[in-house]
Amino acid sequence: MTPDFHSSMPQARFAIGEVVRHRLLDFRGVIFDVDPHFANSEEWYDSIPEAMRPAKDQPFYHLLAENAEQSYVAYVSQQNLVPDESAEPVDHPGIATMFDGFDEGRYQLRPQHRH
Repeated sequence: MTPDFHSSMPQARFAIGEVVRHRLLDFRGVIFDVDPHFANSEEWYDSIPEAMRPAKDQPFYHLLAENAEQSYVAYVSQQNLVPDESAEPVDHPGIATMFDGFDEGRYQLRPQHRH
């Protein structure tokens, strides 16, 4: 019997359009893409302080993120995200190009961005 490939793959806890916040750092954002496991550069990974470096064998999320000072794109491991309970929209200039609306704490992906 061959092992089921999908059973060994970690399941994504969060979905595209969901608003989340970082567990350790002070920022929040809306998810616009999900990688089933780490898919960034080794340089990026090595730039994370070793004590905070997440495991690579988990989903990683692309976020349109914001903090008190700026908007930016973030790449965050599943272990470092928690649901955002504020029900407030995210103030990021990229949201209007990817999402249609904000309803019940979640963004609706524009049809042309759906896979």
